[in-house]
Amino acid sequence: MTGIREKMSLIIAVFLIVCLITAMIFFSFRLARLQPVEIKLEEVNPMAAAGDITIGGAVARPGTYASRAGDTLSSLVSAAGISDNADTTRLSVYVPEKGESARPQKVDLNRADAWMLQALPGIGEGRARLIVDYRMKNGPFRSVDDLLKIEGFGKSVVNKVRDYATVED
Repeated sequence: MTGIREKMSLIIAVFLIVCLITAMIFFSFRLARLQPVEIKLEEVNPMAAAGDITIGGAVARPGTYASRAGDTLSSLVSAAGISDNADTTRLSVYVPEKGESARPQKVDLNRADAWMLQALPGIGEGRARLIVDYRMKNGPFRSVDDLLKIEGFGKSVVNKVRDYATVED
């Protein structure tokens, strides 16, 4: 009887060792597939040259920013302060050709705060407030000429503003 028990114990031990080795092989293959994989989302190439970058649209501080070698577009836009209502899936970049004259930065009548509107020629604090009030009551301007609908705005004021203002969607 002792011989049978020893044979059974040996068979069970061999069976358990085979199961253990099989499990180790199985899990080692599974672990190999679960190893972390490096995912490179994007490669950021800093700008090679320094210069002035004009940033406008849905930002808190539109204007011209001095860039230095190594700045990225993302860092410059962040410096301008992205607004809560900004659509960051559609950025617009314009690179002028050498010798091309700079386009004047225009103030969007539909987005600008009163302080920004005061930068327009002939627009002081009172007229800036009238523009904002009109926009809030009547919706967005369709053209710069819509300023004529505001009491106190004549053709001379609108003509002064025309080259410096825009109405974008």
